[in-house]
Amino acid sequence: MDITQSDSAIATTPDKKRKFTLMIIGYPIVLTAIALAMNVTIFGIAPLTPSLPDKSTLAALGLAAILLVINHSWHMTSTELTRLEHSLYATPEEWRAAKRDPKDASALAQQELARNHNAHRNATENTVIFACLAFVFAFATPTLWAATVWPLAFAIGRLGHSFGYLRGNDTIRPIFMSISLLGLYGMASYIAISLIL
Repeated sequence: MDITQSDSAIATTPDKKRKFTLMIIGYPIVLTAIALAMNVTIFGIAPLTPSLPDKSTLAALGLAAILLVINHSWHMTSTELTRLEHSLYATPEEWRAAKRDPKDASALAQQELARNHNAHRNATENTVIFACLAFVFAFATPTLWAATVWPLAFAIGRLGHSFGYLRGNDTIRPIFMSISLLGLYGMASYIAISLIL
């Protein structure tokens, strides 16, 4: 979980480890409670009435999808630029053609390539979950505010998270990760409550 990775890396004493363990466990619970409270008090939750998504829901999901395509393209491009900068290659065939060995790559080059791979993997994993939730959410007839805010919060959060991750900025990365998770938990809690209304 991104919010505590850098902090937990410095948790060397048992007391600090216990503290960070509680933070790691509590983090998704707190974000879910915030998202649920926003759904109930600000956006309102309508009973689940399956129907085709309206134009505003499709517009918000479409804009979120476009932002996620931009995010994916950013990761793809950043990875290739890192390879170019450090003379790294993607396949054994490319290494052989360049008459180089992966062992020749510096520790910094390997670290930067790993950063790009990890950031891209993190983005992809979260986007798959978003796509599953967004599909159900779109057909659950969400209120206008919920349909607009949650998908866009996720997409904007992912862009900010990518910026923080790729730039090594541990100050903004967890903030934007929390925003993107609020989007996920917002859609999930909306669906869960609408099912029991």
